[in-house]
Amino acid sequence: MARLHRARAAAGFPDAAFLHARGAADLAERLEAIPRRFERALVLGAPNLFVRALSPEVRGRIGVIVRADAVAALGEVVLDPENLPFAEQTFDLIVSPLVLHTVNDLPGALVQLRRALKPDGLFLAALFAGETLHELRACLIEAESELRSGAGPRVAPFADMLELAGLLQRAGLALPAADREKIIVRYAEPLKLLADLRAMGETNALTHRAGPLTRGVLFRALALYRERFADPDGRVRATFEVVTLTGWAPHESQQKPLKPGSAKTRLADALGAKEAPLPRE
Repeated sequence: MARLHRARAAAGFPDAAFLHARGAADLAERLEAIPRRFERALVLGAPNLFVRALSPEVRGRIGVIVRADAVAALGEVVLDPENLPFAEQTFDLIVSPLVLHTVNDLPGALVQLRRALKPDGLFLAALFAGETLHELRACLIEAESELRSGAGPRVAPFADMLELAGLLQRAGLALPAADREKIIVRYAEPLKLLADLRAMGETNALTHRAGPLTRGVLFRALALYRERFADPDGRVRATFEVVTLTGWAPHESQQKPLKPGSAKTRLADALGAKEAPLPRE
């Protein structure tokens, strides 16, 4: 379903994908702080946005770039992130701007991506997460509950940052790290938000949905949106939470945590602190 939405949106995607462009630019900027050469890289999702965001210095440190997406119009290689066609240890770098949140089996996809990395290869990805579209979700649930005595999932759920960081470890990636950014986009009208989501291919792709959304439920949800999430100037807010994940394919040269109890210096000594006995009850 997500692939169908992306294909339907392909023609208008370049004009509407301002969040994807921002995510790609952020990942490109992060590479500037990693002074190493990557002979072969895979860019999975919006590859042209990412390549255009690379500085000349960083682009000069990347050899071959394989541009891939689930839609032919958006990448040179068409592939399913859950069924990668690449052999193990193919890439030194895998970058994925804002696409992995749409896969059905994210843990399995991360395992495949880790296997496609060479030892000490870098994985860098951005995903919509947690609080993304929480305003729209709340309004749709309340409107449908009022008018139909029950509500189904109209906005796909998003994993939170801690869950995503845990998935990096489960996939076998070393030195995992995750951070997040909350982006507030303001619209003159909530219908424009829905139009942007459709143009980005980010509408609800859940297979099990509660039937078509009726006009009455939609209009009530839009009214609630204006009531609850409008600023003093009348524009409404939409939240997008972006989590950036970083991990490395394991390699013997990487730093490893010390075993518990192996420290040779007491914390109090290192801090220059004096210890006092605990008072007796």
